[in-house]
Formats: sequence, structure tokens, C-alpha cells
Amino acid sequence: MIVDNFVDWKGIWVFIEQEEGCVTEVSFELLAAARQLSRKRGSAEVGAVLLGHHIKPLADELLVYGADRVFLADHPSLAKYLVLSYTRVISDLINQKKPEIFLLPATSLGADLAARLAARVNTGLSAHCTQLDINGQGELMQVVPAFGGKVMATILCPKHRPQMATVRPGVFRRGEAREGKGTIEDLPVEIKAEDLKQKVIEVHWERRPAQTIEEAEVVVAGGAGIGNPEGWKWLERLAEALHGAVGGTRPPLDEGWISEEQMIGQSGKTIRPKLYIGIGISGVIQHVVGIQDANVIIAINNDSNAAIFQSADLGAVADFRKIVPLLVEELRKRSNGG
Repeated sequence: MIVDNFVDWKGIWVFIEQEEGCVTEVSFELLAAARQLSRKRGSAEVGAVLLGHHIKPLADELLVYGADRVFLADHPSLAKYLVLSYTRVISDLINQKKPEIFLLPATSLGADLAARLAARVNTGLSAHCTQLDINGQGELMQVVPAFGGKVMATILCPKHRPQMATVRPGVFRRGEAREGKGTIEDLPVEIKAEDLKQKVIEVHWERRPAQTIEEAEVVVAGGAGIGNPEGWKWLERLAEALHGAVGGTRPPLDEGWISEEQMIGQSGKTIRPKLYIGIGISGVIQHVVGIQDANVIIAINNDSNAAIFQSADLGAVADFRKIVPLLVEELRKRSNGG
């Protein structure tokens, strides 16, 4: 049973991250997570908190993908994300409606908002969760990697509400579309002068890759064992031949061979491809937590004791420079009908 003080706190909410009228994929993932938790909390109402300007069509889409109720704050001052104004609107809403659980994406925006919001409403916050569940007492179990990823810690928030957590992209999958039954509740927006101390000066857009590692069905990833830029080119050729995406661990990022958006693991992305090929990767837990839900894991490493083999469905103890070029050649032949 939940403590009597929290008897009025009901519902599982998700903060919906959107930019220029497009909802991020992780927001749909969190709606699916909220629905799973709802079934364990006696079909608790799933709420979606949506802020922005001219975003009414997004509210209808959220009802299709899992929300029972959309709390819609549509106002010119909310057109661009600013932490002070967003915190004001959401904290007022929390104090009024009292959600039992509030989930946010573990993105740069979500992390920025979640910390200030938790402080404003005087509750706890678990960051970068990789698993969520409900225990026998009805409390949210928030699982996060700890001690450099060597253990998985389960965190509870027994004395405060709402129970808040940020969840990493890729941990859950978007739910199936359903008939969009639900309620859209328009919120009055009262922004105070102290919430307008910030303003957006300029927005810089970066070109999004044609296929991100979260979306790709095939991911070819490399680690420190690749050794040099020429070796890395073979990973890119293999990924191209497989129509997949390229990812990696911390050393390739430090070398400048990949961007932060391509790093996989505890401090990077969580992926669920049909096929993951790890080349020159030792397989420390910090990386493995990001690939553990791949359908098939193949490892290539010249060290037979590499930890990656413990997670692999198929492993080759060999120099990748001898294997990968042959794979690329064979794949190219097949794609050309040879």
C-alpha cells in the first residue's frame, strides 16, 4: 500500500519533448513505458505533458500512442524550450493535479528540465534509468547503472511525490497505434516576469544522419582495438555493405572517429538492432548495457579473453583486418548479383 499521505497522488505522466512540431521518438517510448507501469498500478491514467505553440495536432497523435489524457500548454512564450518558463508551467500543474509518477527523457533537454523541476516540487530524481518496474508496495523501482556500470542499482522514492525519473532513449519501444480515445485538457499559461530572464538568441541545426544507431536494424561498432583511422574505414565499409549504421565506444569518440550521437553504452545510446557486430571491443559493462537487447550479437576480437564474447551469440577470435575486408567483398558481390 502507498503511504496515506500520498493517497491523492494518482496517474503516471510523461513529459513530451518536441521540437518544431515534431515529437521525439523517446517520448513515444516513454508513453509505452507508462502504459506498462499503468497495468501494474491498477490501470492508472497515463498523462502526457505537452508544451509549445501551435502544437494541437501533436496532442491527437499522443492519444493514439498511449496517452489517456494530454495536458496541453499552448502559448507563444513556450514556442522554444526555456527551462524557467517550462518549469513554472509544469510545477504548477504537478502541484494542482498530483501525478504519482513523472517520467522524462534522458536527453540534454530532459536532464536540464528534470533537475530543476524536481527541486521546485521538492522530490527525488533518478537519472538515466535503464529499467522501470513497480514493487509490491506500489513504488516505482528505478534501475540505473552505478559504480561505473559494474552494478545495477534500484532506487526508490518512498517519502516524496511525484516519483521522478529520466529514462534513456532506446530502453523501451514505441507502442502500437490504437484508436485515439482520450482527453485533451487545455491549460491556462501564467508566465511570470522572473521566468522570462532567458531568451533564445540563435538556433543551430546539425544535419541528422540518414540512419541513426537507435533506428538501424544493423549496427557495426568499433572500439579501441581498431587502432587507427584506416582500420576504422573498414568498419564504415562493412556498415555500408550491410545497409547499417556505425557506432562505437569511448576511445573512437576521443579519437574523433565518431560523434557523441554514435557512442553506445552507459554514457551513450541504448540500441536494439536485429544485428550488432562489435569489432575490437573489449566488452566492459559500460558498453554492454547499451547492446544487451540486440537480437543477435557478433564479436570479432583477437583477444580470446575479451569480455565481449560472454555477451556474443557468435564470436571470432581473429584480427579484424583479415576478416572484415573479406566480408565486405562478399557482401558487395552478392548485392551486385555475383
